[in-house]
Amino acid sequence: MSSPSLSLFLRSSLEELKQNGLYNEIDALQGGNGPMIQIKNRPLINLSSNNYLGLAGDERLIAAAERALRQYGVGAGAVRTINGTMDVHEELEEKLARFKQTEAAIAYQSGFNCNMAAISAVMDAGDAILSDELNHASIIDGCRLSRAKVIRYKHSDMENLERQAKAAKESGQYAKIMVITDGVFSMDGDIAKLPAIVDIAERYDLITYVDDAHGSGVLGKGAGTVKHFGLSDRVDFQIGTLSKAIGVVGGYVAGRRELIEWLKARSRPFLFSTAAPPAIAAACVAALDILTGSAELQERLWHNAAYFRQGLERIGFRTGPTETPIIPCIIGEEKLTQQFSRELREEGVYAKAIVFPTVPKGLGRIRNMPTAAHTTAMLDEALGIYENVKKRMGLKE
Repeated sequence: MSSPSLSLFLRSSLEELKQNGLYNEIDALQGGNGPMIQIKNRPLINLSSNNYLGLAGDERLIAAAERALRQYGVGAGAVRTINGTMDVHEELEEKLARFKQTEAAIAYQSGFNCNMAAISAVMDAGDAILSDELNHASIIDGCRLSRAKVIRYKHSDMENLERQAKAAKESGQYAKIMVITDGVFSMDGDIAKLPAIVDIAERYDLITYVDDAHGSGVLGKGAGTVKHFGLSDRVDFQIGTLSKAIGVVGGYVAGRRELIEWLKARSRPFLFSTAAPPAIAAACVAALDILTGSAELQERLWHNAAYFRQGLERIGFRTGPTETPIIPCIIGEEKLTQQFSRELREEGVYAKAIVFPTVPKGLGRIRNMPTAAHTTAMLDEALGIYENVKKRMGLKE
C-alpha cells in the first residue's frame, strides 16, 4: 500500500495543475518526428519539433546508424573510462572540435548531462556563477550541483551583468567567477549579447560558458552562436546538443584541450554513465559531415522561418523579440493558450502551448519551430489554420 501522504500530495498537486491550465498532455507519435506527424491515426503539420534541419529522419543518418549497429552492436557495454570508448566516439569528438573551431571536445549522453557535468566539474563552493535569469533549467541545476554562489543577472542586461561582475570580483570572496548564458534563448528565440558578455568577462577575469543548444547547426553557418559572432577563440566553454539540429541525441562540450582532459577525468556523467550507443555516435558523425559539406539545409531553415514569422505577424500575432527559427506566438493567459493549441490541433496543426512555469505567468505562447523540411504549402496551410482559429476564438490583435 502506498504512503497516504504521498497519495494526497500527488492527487492535490495534479488537480491544481489541471485547474490552472498547467497540466501537459503527452502525445505518442506513430512514426518519425518530421514536418508531418501522425497522432492517433491523424496526420498533422508539425511545428513543435527541435528537428531544425530535418535530419532526424535523413536516410544518410539512418544508413550510418545501420552500419554501426552491425559493426559495434546496440550498446557500448561500459562507461567511457573503462572500455566503452570506441573509435566512432573518438571520431565524433574530433569532428565536433573541428566543427566548433576548438582544440578538443567531449561527448555526453544528453545535452542536460553536459551542464550537470561541466559546471560542477570546474566550479565549487568558494566560487561564483553569474547566470542569465532566463537560462535553461539544465544550467540552473548544474549551478546548484556545483555548490558555487549563483548570482542571477537580468536577462541580456549588460549594465546589470557588469555591475554584478565588478561587485563579485572586488569582493575578493571567490576563487573563480564564471558567466553563463544560453546562446539562443529557447522560449523567445532571442540571441545572447555575446560580444558584450565576452568583453565584460575579459575585464573581470570571468570564465565564459555558452550553452548553444539552439544555436548549434542554426547560426554561424551551422557552427553556432559563438562562431556567428567570431568569438571561437575567446569563449572557454561551448556547450552543444546532438538532439536538435544534429537530429540524433546527446550533447558535447568543446574548448581547450586541457579543459576537455579535465572533464574526462572529473565530470561525473562521463565517469559513471555507459557511453552512448555507437550507432548514435555514427549517426551524429554523418550529420556533421552533411553540415560541414553544405549550407543548403541552414539556408532553407532560415527561409522557412522568415516566411512563417512574417505570415503570423501579417495575421496580427505578436512574435516577440525572436531573431531565430524559434517563433513564439504570444497568446497570454494560460487556459486560453492551452485552448488555442487544442483548436489548432483540431484543424490539423500540432503546435504545443508553452505556459508557466516554463515562461512567466500571463505570457503563455504557442512556440513554433518551422524546419528545413517544411514545404511552403505546409506553412501556408498552417498560417490559414492560425487565422481561422484566431477569428473563431475572437482574439484581438
